[in-house]
Amino acid sequence: MEQEQEQAYLDRTRRALAWMLDHARMRVATGDRVAGDRYTAEVLGRMLKSYAKELAEEPDSPLYFGQLRFGTGAGSGAGDHSGQSYHIGRRRITDEAGETLVIDWRAPVSARFYRASARDRMGVSVRRRFGWSPRPPVRLTGFEDEHLDRGEETGIGSALLKREIERPRVGPMRDIIATIQPEQDELVRADVADSLCVQGGPGTGKTAVGLHRAAYLLYAHRGQLRRTGVLVVGPNPTFLGHIAAVLPALGEIDVRQHTLDEVLTAREPSTVDSAEAAAVKHDERMAGVLRRALYARVGGPAAPVVVYDGSYVLRVSSGAVAREVRTVLAADLPYLTGRERLRARIVALLQRQLEARGESPNASVLQWLGRRRTVTEALDAAWPKVKPEEVLHAVLSDPTDDALTAAQRQAIRWAKPPRSVRSARWSAADLVLHDEVAGLLDHPDEVGHLVVDEAQDLSPMQCRALARRSRHGSITVLGDLAQGTTPWAATDWPAQLAHLGKPAAPVVGLTTGFRVPAAVLAFANRLLPALGVEVPTVHSVRSDGTLRVRRATDLARATLTCVTSALDHDGSIAVVATAPRLDAVMAAIGDRVSATAATRVTAVPAALAKGLEFDHVVVVEPAEILEAQPRGANRLYVALTRAVSRLDVVHSRPLPDALNS
Repeated sequence: MEQEQEQAYLDRTRRALAWMLDHARMRVATGDRVAGDRYTAEVLGRMLKSYAKELAEEPDSPLYFGQLRFGTGAGSGAGDHSGQSYHIGRRRITDEAGETLVIDWRAPVSARFYRASARDRMGVSVRRRFGWSPRPPVRLTGFEDEHLDRGEETGIGSALLKREIERPRVGPMRDIIATIQPEQDELVRADVADSLCVQGGPGTGKTAVGLHRAAYLLYAHRGQLRRTGVLVVGPNPTFLGHIAAVLPALGEIDVRQHTLDEVLTAREPSTVDSAEAAAVKHDERMAGVLRRALYARVGGPAAPVVVYDGSYVLRVSSGAVAREVRTVLAADLPYLTGRERLRARIVALLQRQLEARGESPNASVLQWLGRRRTVTEALDAAWPKVKPEEVLHAVLSDPTDDALTAAQRQAIRWAKPPRSVRSARWSAADLVLHDEVAGLLDHPDEVGHLVVDEAQDLSPMQCRALARRSRHGSITVLGDLAQGTTPWAATDWPAQLAHLGKPAAPVVGLTTGFRVPAAVLAFANRLLPALGVEVPTVHSVRSDGTLRVRRATDLARATLTCVTSALDHDGSIAVVATAPRLDAVMAAIGDRVSATAATRVTAVPAALAKGLEFDHVVVVEPAEILEAQPRGANRLYVALTRAVSRLDVVHSRPLPDALNS
């Protein structure tokens, strides 16, 4: 009987969502007729079109995943919700009469779905979870009740929750609104003014928490964040493609998602640094080097100012100009702001001379004074105009700053300096330095909230670039020190947060793994002592999954055997190895797998595995991954923790010692 009632409610909800979409499209078509003026019509049109697009792009997924039933009576703790029942889903759904059928998961009352327990019911008497068919068309398959008022609480032991967590990984990353745990919910609903750092090991859901926090903040503080924006920064395009579907599935389509390189500039690097040069350029000391190089241009021999005003001559001595330069420098303004401040102060000196003659110069006269040739010449001599690439060109052509050692100066010095700025070729690290100088010239546009994933891999100079964009906003930092693979990867969070401009942000550890099976995680955790960082050990709630370690003389044949076995199961498959090994293995097995099956198999270089998940992973020759770079142990740890169901480790050489412990 209850199953039939729930099916009827689902049918009613689907009809309501269809009506909402039809109504939204109708409002788009008629919106300009109700607007009072052209500007209002334009703004209203954008809002209505965005809303209609959100509804039209509603994913083929359950319209709700849970239900709350509240107790009755003064002692129930339900408050205004006494006796009420709410279905909880991805978005609010109302019918034509205006009755709410589904509550948005971000609404205040929805927090009780995640946080209520038998110990603290928060007024909830029954929490219901719904089961759905795993593939479209989505069908209701059942439900499961927790009678909190009777002391019943299944928590992570819920069969439906366990089924959702262990569902095979097909396609990009999904949202986790049906499986959010209390400690995750607290992070998601943190106040918009609060910055925080989430240290989360493999499979703890740190990325999902960060994305859901962005969606929550847009819901709870839409007016503020619509103006200032939300930006998600990921490590590479592959990672961003993996997470791209999460926010749209939560009804948020206006969040920008970029790599750091895309945030800094649209320009592509045109050369590659040596490892030594890149290490110096990413060092925080470069910030001081660039600042001193820029401001060394200020305070040159000051020129006097002479302005002819009819029969009168207005003068500002070179000594007075020099004093004004020192005054402006002490104010510590952005370079271009300082230049204009100096202009204003020179004009003010000229203004006083006019006023001493009994004149009252208006704004147009003051503007005329500021544009006089001698004023501009004095300004150019004392505080010259400059472009970021000009400063960078000078520094890299002949680095002389004593903050760097002789070897470091030699590492970044151009072997053959380009004749001009226009002919210079810039590396990826140079573009970070370019942004540093641009930030000294003027403040960049800021965002209201910034989500930075894989933040442990950012260099101090990259962190500074992001800090400039969130000086007055908040930031969610996501990462795992154990997965730091860049040469400049962070080894502790306090220092990294200081570089990001949020030294007071708390560090919260997620230690419960939901995606990586316990057997796989326990094997990978053997590497932790060798990684040189202190992180809390993650323990998985997953008792399913398999780990197989096999030694083979023919790695290609052994990999093919593993892939063929994996094809008997649902889900995605990845082969992970060093780039040279991966090319050789995939070439050897490529024509032995059918074209249809091959679409399920992804070849992933170990260097690009960060942040990705696959149901079945085959890691080939761990010793090679370990030896490929100085942080090879960290990269191997990443490779071993990409599997969410099954892991095969294939090797011909002995396994690294840490994995044999």
